[in-house]
Amino acid sequence: MIFKNFSKACVKTNAFVAVVIITFAASTTPAFSAIWVSDQAHSSAHFKIKHMMISNVTGDITGVDAKIDLNEKDITKSTVEATLDLKTINTNNAKRDEHLRSPDFFDTTKFPTIKFVSKKIAKVGNDQLKVSGDLTIRDISKPVTLDVTGPTAGFKDPWGNIKRGLSASTKINRKDFGLTWNKALETGGVVVGEDVKIEIELELQQPAEKKPAH
Repeated sequence: MIFKNFSKACVKTNAFVAVVIITFAASTTPAFSAIWVSDQAHSSAHFKIKHMMISNVTGDITGVDAKIDLNEKDITKSTVEATLDLKTINTNNAKRDEHLRSPDFFDTTKFPTIKFVSKKIAKVGNDQLKVSGDLTIRDISKPVTLDVTGPTAGFKDPWGNIKRGLSASTKINRKDFGLTWNKALETGGVVVGEDVKIEIELELQQPAEKKPAH
């Protein structure tokens, strides 16, 4: 009887120790994946397109909402999602900006955003990535590849927040996304070029923790 009770006590003790060990191991195992989001005050997209065959028009989209599930152990297993708010498009010309938002171009009443969702990430050098995915403009999705530098290591800003940086670039043909408006020039050529160069600058931060409601 004494031996039987002793055996039961040993089993209970061993089970308790096992639970403690598993719990401790789980709490001390590093989290290889973490969510980073764009600091919208310090993130933007820039574009450049040929105008009248002789010069370039540049513009910005300041409404950039990006989310990166970053796998520190294997960055190729990370994922990227980004949304650009076309209401924030700015070429430093109000009339031109209004035209870009009209049905001739982006038709922002029907299609207010540009979206990108990654499908594959490949390392091509130190801090250099090829991020392939679907770009959606006017509800038309096409595969594109972004040339990415970063993300940088984390740095603490003056307010104690950890920030990281990332730059991306690509080139698209606007006609692939239904942006076909143009006018011919008397001297030959057209008003608006077809190729659009895009650059994105992201300052990343981890999302603020949600506080429980009281």
